[in-house]
Amino acid sequence: MNWLKPSWQAVLAILICVAAVAMGAMTRPEADAIANPTATINYPYMGTKSLIFGVLLVASLASMALPSILARIFMLIAASLAAAWLLIQAMYDSAFVGTALAPYFMALAAAWLLAWLSVSLLSELKPVDRAARLLLRLIIPVIFGAWILILWEGITRGAGVPFVLLPPPSLIGVRFANSLPILWADVQQTVFKSVIIGYALGCSLGFLTAILADRVPFLRRGLLPIGNMVSALPIIGVAPIMVMWFGFDWHSKAAVVVVMTFFPMLVNTVAGLAAAGRMERDLMRTYASDYWQELFKLRLPAAAPFIFNALKINSTLAMIGAIVAEFFGTPIVGMGFRISTEVGRMNVDMVWAEIAVAALAGSVFYGVVALIERAATFWHPSIRGG
Repeated sequence: MNWLKPSWQAVLAILICVAAVAMGAMTRPEADAIANPTATINYPYMGTKSLIFGVLLVASLASMALPSILARIFMLIAASLAAAWLLIQAMYDSAFVGTALAPYFMALAAAWLLAWLSVSLLSELKPVDRAARLLLRLIIPVIFGAWILILWEGITRGAGVPFVLLPPPSLIGVRFANSLPILWADVQQTVFKSVIIGYALGCSLGFLTAILADRVPFLRRGLLPIGNMVSALPIIGVAPIMVMWFGFDWHSKAAVVVVMTFFPMLVNTVAGLAAAGRMERDLMRTYASDYWQELFKLRLPAAAPFIFNALKINSTLAMIGAIVAEFFGTPIVGMGFRISTEVGRMNVDMVWAEIAVAALAGSVFYGVVALIERAATFWHPSIRGG
């Protein structure tokens, strides 16, 4: 029995499938057809119910019996996606939306368990090739994210969740594709003007002020407590004031971003400048180094992880600040303006499309900063270990 490699996900998926088959009908139309055999009732999964459960059971058993881990992974990914597709595609018929019964959700849960097992097996792989490691680091989050969307789609359509409360991803995708010009104009207004300009100004001013505070102890003792206090200020209180001061265009939103990003950079940079060891600093002084040589050759390199940590934190704070600030007055363009307007019109799919764009822009922004960090601090143990 050494060839048998059971997993709790596969065993649980088998038990769920057996229980779902024993419970019978997957949808209310199917239950009506079973209760009234003489009536002609159209119901989903007429020819695919056995196929769905057969695929799930075969894949569960194969995942425990196949000797190759790669074969098991491919089998699990293909079977889980195929079963999910067969389950969800029938729910695109408006007559069947919201008619799912417990076996439908149980089959969806079994498919998700097999996908979970495939990600677990992928996580166990330790490829030697660098390209393979990079590919593996991309595949795992892609599968994980795809299954969030699959479960979202399957549950909202199967349970008949009102689209005004939570539209399925497919509906959001359609609105996204049909609204590209509007979304692009919002990105230009919010990201390319408010976020990037405010981020650059806030981080630069915070960094330069930290250098000055490090040089002048009086400023360090006075600014850091104020920085902690300002960091706790609610954005919904700061944003209207900035709009009153700088007007309704992007300038006021950039000002909000400056306020939100200035003090995280200040606090992290001051902490990073103090991270250099006393022995290293004493050694620099024995070589007759002045303050600026010590700063650029020792203390700033030691502070680089702290500085990049602030840059990464600020990349998300900047997006949040700019979008929230647009709620309090803006030209008829921008992500925050679009979200507040479309919520009032009950166009929830457009709101989710804007949220998707904001999440994508924020992720790209964060990823760019992280890549720059890896290139600039390649010598640091945290980067070498990653």
